[in-house]
Amino acid sequence: MFYFNISIRKADNMFDRKNFTSRFEIINSLEEFVNQNIHELLRPVKESWQPNDYLPDMNSEQWHEELIQFRQITKSLPDDLLVVLIGDMVTEEALPTYQTWLNRLEGITDITGNSENGWAKWSRGWTSEENRHGDLLNKYLYLSGRVDMRAIEVTIHHLINNGFDPKTENDPYLGFIYTSFQERATKISHRNVATLAKKAGDEQLHKICGVIAGDEARHEKAYRLFMSKIFEIDPIQAILSFSKMMKTKISMPAILMYDDYDKSLFANFSKVAQKLEVYTVKDYAEIISNLVKGWNIEKLSGLSDIAAKAQDYLCTLSEKYLAIANRLSFSGTAEKFSWIFNREISL
Repeated sequence: MFYFNISIRKADNMFDRKNFTSRFEIINSLEEFVNQNIHELLRPVKESWQPNDYLPDMNSEQWHEELIQFRQITKSLPDDLLVVLIGDMVTEEALPTYQTWLNRLEGITDITGNSENGWAKWSRGWTSEENRHGDLLNKYLYLSGRVDMRAIEVTIHHLINNGFDPKTENDPYLGFIYTSFQERATKISHRNVATLAKKAGDEQLHKICGVIAGDEARHEKAYRLFMSKIFEIDPIQAILSFSKMMKTKISMPAILMYDDYDKSLFANFSKVAQKLEVYTVKDYAEIISNLVKGWNIEKLSGLSDIAAKAQDYLCTLSEKYLAIANRLSFSGTAEKFSWIFNREISL
């Protein structure tokens, strides 16, 4: 999930239908590669963790004692960390929207619903692994007794109902750039929450956020691999797509969250995340730099004039965001969050 809407430039309109058709053909040509490597990209169900592995065992004869101990530990979590954890959970719980979006990308569609096409199997497998994240965090928060679950459930309801538009135009190149960025951002966020949970004395939440971050890291690796293959086959259109996605800026998956009260809920949640350094503009800059290096953008040669300009833009973009990060300041106001029974958090 992403917390910032910062634009450097508006996107150029550099795509025509001919190029889009070519992209569709290239995506089709990679289907067999995905199919052959699907078991490397995803974990078998029998080897995968499940939410119940990290929660009190409600079937145990000692369930009551386990739950009391669990709740006692969660009391150590400060309100601002709870708010970030809830925001992360709400974002994960909007998974139906994300799968719908993924299946709209040209060439990725699961035509029958249980197709053996490699891309279809990836889409379902990715969704099944991601589905555990919201389930685990939701149950953790519910059992903690620290939060207003109805307010959180209303927020999830609104977010799925409102949807989101990542500005990828059903284009698989733009889609894979978006997911490469997003999975890394999500990994960073969950790992930082894990670190803060451990500092607060909640070792179980540390483990929970750690295993979720591990999933996000594998998913990042997969989407980056897909895009690496595209760069090998179609470098000019790939770099133009990368440039366009960065100029368009990354739309936040949870930007339309709403709880029936706070019309600036996402912005306020984002400020808390920035304050705790769970996810910052510096992280945004680091992800850009990481993708530029990972896809060897600086070393691409034989580019057209417009692609060479995109190359120059991408190679300096991280520095521009770092400059923005150094200029940012926050007002220090306080906001109430319905998620924690309207307690105030200093922003």
